[in-house]
Amino acid sequence: MRGRPERVSIAATWFRDNFPGEVLYAVKANPSPWALDAMYATGLRWFDVASEEEIKLIASRYPDAKMAFMHPVKSRKAIERAYFEHGVRTFSLDCEAELEKIVAATQRADDLTLVVRLAVNNADAVYALSNKFGVSEENAPALLRKVRGFADNLGVSFHVGSQCMNPSAYRDAMELASQIIREAGVILDVVDVGGGFPSAYPGMMPPDLELYVKVIKEVFEQMPVAMNAQLWCEPGRALVAESSSILARVELVKDGALHINDGSYGNLFDAAHCKWPFPVKAHRPDGEFEGETQAFKLYGPTCDSLDAMEGPFVLPADIREGDYIELGMLGAYGVAMQTRFNGFGETETISVKDLPWTSMYSVPVVEKPARRAGRKPTRRLKVVR
Repeated sequence: MRGRPERVSIAATWFRDNFPGEVLYAVKANPSPWALDAMYATGLRWFDVASEEEIKLIASRYPDAKMAFMHPVKSRKAIERAYFEHGVRTFSLDCEAELEKIVAATQRADDLTLVVRLAVNNADAVYALSNKFGVSEENAPALLRKVRGFADNLGVSFHVGSQCMNPSAYRDAMELASQIIREAGVILDVVDVGGGFPSAYPGMMPPDLELYVKVIKEVFEQMPVAMNAQLWCEPGRALVAESSSILARVELVKDGALHINDGSYGNLFDAAHCKWPFPVKAHRPDGEFEGETQAFKLYGPTCDSLDAMEGPFVLPADIREGDYIELGMLGAYGVAMQTRFNGFGETETISVKDLPWTSMYSVPVVEKPARRAGRKPTRRLKVVR
């Protein structure tokens, strides 16, 4: 599947020119080669990987890339292969058991960058990610002291949650990290503020990204870390969300619902399970719509009754079989979540030139101008057959 690499380039260039540290793209958000190539072309060389397959993808495509294995739980074999076969030296962890695995699998290597993930408040995020990973505030100091003995470079990371709507969430997390670092009494080499940088969706317009960067920069300058400590971030959604749309065909209109040929087992996992408000637009191949609108529920093509997107999705009231629905902002966690359940999922790509949703990158760059003017983007729409 292709998309709009121009939008990826614009987003990656913005982070490159505005974030005061290293930008690591979270590959899980969209591992499509065209998206990765667009980022690489802007000079991005760091990638946040979470599995062996992601490591292999990046290593095979970009021999000079650097990777951070930031999944807090990894198999011993995955750690071993990452270190010895692919040159990965940066690993995340949130407990002593994972530390033991990393030390053993790398044969007590002395060139490791070990990043301890902290549990932080996710109250300002649309999708919380605080339950599964992260060492507690109470246990973090002791773990940092333990890890310091095995790390060439020691870091801390956190995740404020996906689609964070408040820049102050980063301030709170970084101040908590500072408190933990002081209590631990260790020298810190890396501060990784993770992901969570938002995109614009219907009814979900975040503050300008400049405000997030401003807060992060201000707090980092006050943190009790080494003079040459590095600042990292791991954007995923913010780099790729605007880069793709899908066109799904209407197969049936029934009881206030539209049955379409894409759904929760395809590109619409977040629409179904996270109630994400994707922008929609109707297309009629052979005519115009009348003008009245109606709120619809969407059903996917599979035999599973849970393959449903509640919406509501406001579309022309006279929409019918054979019309198409365009769902935008699916560059993040769209194709990455796709399955072939029930035999569905075949796609093709077409190009259009309009841009029917709001961009986070329509405002001027804060600290310095973009290095080159981008050409007018051509949208790539994924058509689900």
